[in-house]
Amino acid sequence: MKKLLVIAAVLIIGFAFMAGCTEQQTSGDELKIGVVASMTGAASTTGKDVWQSAVLAADEINAAGGVYVEELGTKIPIRLVQGDDESTREGGQKAVSRLITQDNVDVLVGGFSSAVVSAHQSIVAEYKVPYIITGASTPIITRRDDVDTFYMFHHAPTTDDSGSQTTLFIDDTIRPAINEKFGFSADRPLKLAILYQDSPYGKGQQDAIKNTIAQENLNIEVVSEETFKMGETDYRTVLTSVKNSDPDVVYVVAFLNEQIPAVTQARRDVGMNTIFIAVEPNDDPDYYSGVGRYGDYSIVQSRFSPYAVPKGPIEASVEKFVNDFDEKWGGFPGMMGAATYEGVYIAAQAVEDAGTLDKAKVRDAIAQVEMPQMVEAMKDQTIRFSDDYRESKFDLYMEQLFWDDGLQETRPKIVWPASLKETDFVLPDWFEPGKE
Repeated sequence: MKKLLVIAAVLIIGFAFMAGCTEQQTSGDELKIGVVASMTGAASTTGKDVWQSAVLAADEINAAGGVYVEELGTKIPIRLVQGDDESTREGGQKAVSRLITQDNVDVLVGGFSSAVVSAHQSIVAEYKVPYIITGASTPIITRRDDVDTFYMFHHAPTTDDSGSQTTLFIDDTIRPAINEKFGFSADRPLKLAILYQDSPYGKGQQDAIKNTIAQENLNIEVVSEETFKMGETDYRTVLTSVKNSDPDVVYVVAFLNEQIPAVTQARRDVGMNTIFIAVEPNDDPDYYSGVGRYGDYSIVQSRFSPYAVPKGPIEASVEKFVNDFDEKWGGFPGMMGAATYEGVYIAAQAVEDAGTLDKAKVRDAIAQVEMPQMVEAMKDQTIRFSDDYRESKFDLYMEQLFWDDGLQETRPKIVWPASLKETDFVLPDWFEPGKE
């Protein structure tokens, strides 16, 4: 009798355990989104922006009642889980592995550095978790064939798009301005130096610049191509080499924490009186203040700025996003934050469209998503992903920074394209062109 009671007890406990597991697996009482952000390390300034913007999006969605899941017949809240990639490949692998295997997230959003993201893509592929990548601009991220990228979506301009647009601007606007101001022949080529991060991100921009020059037959001569290691802080030696190449323009491919010292040291320590160009991830309030007067008249590519808002359909939503961010965090969002803010909304919309938390169905819903543009200027004013490589497409524009005596900081104004520009591009009095 005692033996039968023991067996019965074991069976009851076993059934209870299985029931508990089933409830845990299918209850779906929250949508867990893992946010891959560089909270520490070289990209920590951007990581903070990414996390804070994701929190703002989740709070807004939750305040409106959450995410409706048809399969459950109810709305559920979003819970964000932070994954600090530590700005390193190894840190990203650890963070993503934990988010997937321990935190059991439903969707991943974020990812900044191309090198870091490429290192943890195999983990995402193995577990088949939808991943909305809001950084990592090298196009190889969703085009590589050594890893299955089927569950990965790229919500950021690729280096192909970014590098091409900036190079076209250089030829269209800066080259004729220099030739006119200094009485050069109209067919004088612009002398371009490229200083780029030794990473897939940097190499992607370098390739895009050179490919655009060749494909578009642009009158630009690349006079220097120099690299630096990710996280570098002292650029004076390499900048001296760049200066010796006698450029008109220096195109820097760097992260925010690298771009600031590179531009500052170039102007202050190396005496480079040239136009410096920053790639779009650097459009951030910390950049405007960080470069100080040394950033005056420099160029920043953009698709979102808290201070230079394109007139048109997204103007009101950008201003609301900026004000809401400031009210919550006491500052202004940057571009990577804006993309991640949208990434959380894309994830929520996909879950609603799928009507379930099933990862395969959510993945398919992301592939089919069509949402009105939010705070970043999108092609056709719509957030969608291409059928081939699952990339979203942005309307990129160029800003020039101008020193504001009252604020004691630089502020951006849109100077290209003509359809969006607020003011004309200006060559400063101190500018020195490359020698003939």
